[in-house]
Amino acid sequence: MSVAGRTAVLGLALAGGLAGSQAPEFAQQYRQRLGGAVDEMRQVVAEFDEDVRRNGLDRDEAVSLYAQSPEAFLKDRGLSMKRLLSRFSTLSRQQAELELAEPLMRPVIVLRNPDQQIVQGAWQIYEPAVPVTAAGAVWAFAGLSLIGGFAWFSGKMLRFLFVNNRRRSEATPS
Repeated sequence: MSVAGRTAVLGLALAGGLAGSQAPEFAQQYRQRLGGAVDEMRQVVAEFDEDVRRNGLDRDEAVSLYAQSPEAFLKDRGLSMKRLLSRFSTLSRQQAELELAEPLMRPVIVLRNPDQQIVQGAWQIYEPAVPVTAAGAVWAFAGLSLIGGFAWFSGKMLRFLFVNNRRRSEATPS
């Protein structure tokens, strides 16, 4: 491989390492925003549950009452409450998974089932950070290896395709 090719592979590998090293930091910021969202939703759900309890109902019965109402506003409110309860359940489960997970695995948990609103919020305020944890180092090495390996393999394939084709065409008499 030429000097330019090796330099390109090294540059891409380093960029991959830098990008990979940010995964734990982004997962941490996602986790913080997730915690805030769950805390706020918990308050809304607690107030809803208190109203439900005070009226001798359970959640499903209360949401059904909304759905059966002839008033469009109440039907819409029932649908939004149903969505909120579902999202609260999903986000609470994800929060519990993130809390139990090792720092190395938190980016995987975020990638497995990200909440788009939380991802967008975290991304808008995200500031890259230098990783000083073992998880950051592992993710940096993974990014460096994946991108560097891909760049090296791509260079080899391009060389094989173009250099070998040129040699064959030069060797074939016209």
